[in-house]
Amino acid sequence: MFEIASIAAAGAVSGVVGVVGHIKSKSFVRRRLRFTSVIEFPFIGLAAGALATVVALPIVGLLPIVGAGTALVCGVGIGTGVGMGAKHARENRVSD
Repeated sequence: MFEIASIAAAGAVSGVVGVVGHIKSKSFVRRRLRFTSVIEFPFIGLAAGALATVVALPIVGLLPIVGAGTALVCGVGIGTGVGMGAKHARENRVSD
């Protein structure tokens, strides 16, 4: 029974981390990075997602329930958020 509860908790934590990472990174890129030339880089979302995954791996490795899957979900969420935020900034669809 404990195994099922721990898997459910790890899944819930992973989902929340991915969604919050996506929303926050998209907002940050749209607000702060729209004035830089960084958003013109076509694979900025992929680079940000890979970097976030590499940074998150040692941190979640210390936690007892969550694991590498949470770091991967975090990286995917941040990568997609940065990619979408950069696209919105390039298209000038930014609301203050």
